[in-house]
Amino acid sequence: MSMNGSFVEVAENSHFPIQNLPYGVFSTANEGAQIGVAIGDQILSLKKISHLFNGPILNSKQHVFGSVTLNDFMALGVEAWHEARQTLQNLLGNSCPTLRDDAELRASAFFDQSDATMHLPVKINDYTDFYSSVQHATNIGTMFRGKENALMPNWKHLPVGYHGRASSIVVSGTPIRRPSGQTKPENSPPVFGPCRLLDFELEMAFVVGVGNELGTPISAKEAHKHIFGMVVMNDWSARDIQKWEYVPLGPFLGKNFGTTISPWVVTMEALAPFTVQDSPKDVEILPYLKHDDNYTFDIALSVAIQDESMVEPAVVCNSNFKYMYWTMKQQLAHHTVNGCNTQTGDLYGSGTISGEDEASFGSMLELCWKGTRNVELGNGQTRKFLKDGDNVVMSGFCQGNGYRVGFGTCEGKVLPALDL
Repeated sequence: MSMNGSFVEVAENSHFPIQNLPYGVFSTANEGAQIGVAIGDQILSLKKISHLFNGPILNSKQHVFGSVTLNDFMALGVEAWHEARQTLQNLLGNSCPTLRDDAELRASAFFDQSDATMHLPVKINDYTDFYSSVQHATNIGTMFRGKENALMPNWKHLPVGYHGRASSIVVSGTPIRRPSGQTKPENSPPVFGPCRLLDFELEMAFVVGVGNELGTPISAKEAHKHIFGMVVMNDWSARDIQKWEYVPLGPFLGKNFGTTISPWVVTMEALAPFTVQDSPKDVEILPYLKHDDNYTFDIALSVAIQDESMVEPAVVCNSNFKYMYWTMKQQLAHHTVNGCNTQTGDLYGSGTISGEDEASFGSMLELCWKGTRNVELGNGQTRKFLKDGDNVVMSGFCQGNGYRVGFGTCEGKVLPALDL
């Protein structure tokens, strides 16, 4: 019998103990796409056990677990999410015989993660990316405007963001093609060609479970009822293309060629034990952005790079989600305060997550400090920006007492630009 609370064996330091139970969508050689929950190195198919969700809310909604995305389930709301979690923890617990003692059902319902292909867990209708790490914003501002004007005047008064491209969001493991575009060399006219300053951005993102009607804002104090869970996210960035295009309207082709998310959505209920103090605000923010509870989380994050000659990836960044200045509740409240509607499945990126020390900087632009430093990968290898063939591996987890609640990995390999 497993010591982790489940009859399913869970290895030490696994990201997927019974305390987590994140949702994803998977397929195998013999099974089409379906919703599953990660437990240890296994996936429990919710399609195969949908008849066991017999609580007061889900008993008449079992069909949502037969879908190929999480959207129908998420749209049921926070009480249904809680009921599903309670059901799953009971079914997977050491003392419940329903799954544990039914060999036939277990054989049909459990799959090895190693045999599964993961898919985007949600149908993403819209995507917004914020800019909510004060150290990252300070670093970027210092590079381009100097310390005196590092933060723009609005930064500590509202969560800055831009509307991204939902169609180019991909699941972990999907290669990313180096983009081509216009750049502007010093003292020369614009030129067209492959991006030369390809970067990662270490981010997290939250998924909207229940949206709001057009014209009806979501309050900061009620925003948690709309947030289903979180993923790790790599906001790939073409820095040279971005530099030339972003004035006056902001990011465009330098950002929309690819965004990678981890395949498992970790619920806010699983993250709740890891809540920490919200970042203090040193200016008075407006009332619509205020909420009484803490909504920041201690999530250890890392980024590693591995090229085709390396046996193991080299860690280049260790950061933490707790460094965020604006909370997810404040981001969602600000996004909708003008009446903008959000929908089930919408994705909201945190912005690059950087801490105060250099080892916690969440992008190559910061780690190489605008190209003035080398980032060491070991064995004589260095980087300033990403090369073709580099596989970028992001990971995140919360450390509990004898267990971890993790997200797995968010990976993407850089492919050469097309010859245009």
